[in-house]
Amino acid sequence: MKQLLNTLYVTTQGAYLAKEGEAVLVEVERETKLRVPIHTLSSIVCFGRVSCSPFLMGFCGERGVALAFFTEHGRFLARVHGPVNGNVLLRREQYRWADLPDKSAAVARAVVLAKVANCRTVVQRGLRDKPDNPAIEQMEWAVRRLGRILDEVSSAQSVDEIRGHEGDAARTYFSVFDHLIIASNEEFFFKDRSRRPPLDNVNALLSFVYTLLVHDIAAALEGVGLDPAVGYLHRDRPGRPSLALDLLEELRPVIAERLVLSLINRKQVRGTGFRTSESGAVVMDEASRKQVLVAYQQRKQEEIQHPFIGERVAFGLTAHLQATLLARFIRGDLDGYPCFLWK
Repeated sequence: MKQLLNTLYVTTQGAYLAKEGEAVLVEVERETKLRVPIHTLSSIVCFGRVSCSPFLMGFCGERGVALAFFTEHGRFLARVHGPVNGNVLLRREQYRWADLPDKSAAVARAVVLAKVANCRTVVQRGLRDKPDNPAIEQMEWAVRRLGRILDEVSSAQSVDEIRGHEGDAARTYFSVFDHLIIASNEEFFFKDRSRRPPLDNVNALLSFVYTLLVHDIAAALEGVGLDPAVGYLHRDRPGRPSLALDLLEELRPVIAERLVLSLINRKQVRGTGFRTSESGAVVMDEASRKQVLVAYQQRKQEEIQHPFIGERVAFGLTAHLQATLLARFIRGDLDGYPCFLWK
């Protein structure tokens, strides 16, 4: 499964991707810059003015390598993939579950429980790492409040009720997120979550890393035969990968938000790498994006103890493992969905 960790990110503007034998060729101004064997890749992600030959697209589809295109600043454009994997009966059951309130609530409850628990762990880690934090009382309050919300989610019966508790947990968590930033507070500060567009440096980082993680989750769901567009916590909307966003909720505190905090607190990114556009959106320059991509790939290589299978696995495999466990739950092989709880 090691190849599942390997993603080729192409950020050089004007690059051209082609097929050469069993390899992916990256050319810039007709000069070969990189040659990568296809069997070592799980996906290829292209940012901005990056083009690709039809032969390579077909090659990626045949070999199960996800090929995705984003704008230079990380907005998703399109994904190219080959034949759908998995059993059609699994997808039919997935669609049926989306229309059954109790089944939808079962999945939504599990992912929100994991999200709240993992957010609580992130705040607790922040308290442990900096016990003299001047906002210690507010952070301790957030830990207690998130603990109470966990109990409320556990007893919630409807998806709407679960969504309400999830929103309460998000407000509580993000109310103390700025206190987890212990370096470069003049350049990196957090007031509120702003998405489209991100209005400060921290939100720009969060949005970019969320985009990367959603891509990996969608590819993992497709890999086990589930439809990323049909979710349970997130309502169906044209063009939105609702099921991928469902699984994002449980993984983003651990993978995305911890990575962003690490990048800032270790001063791996600088405020000079961000600018505000005429529309008010904050965007990263190419050097900063490359730094984030390298850090994200390194994060995927780190190993953790998976709470359900009881084995040490790389962070980059958690999306694939959770997609597999969800598929087993929908097929009836498991009595419940084993959400990802970080310790």
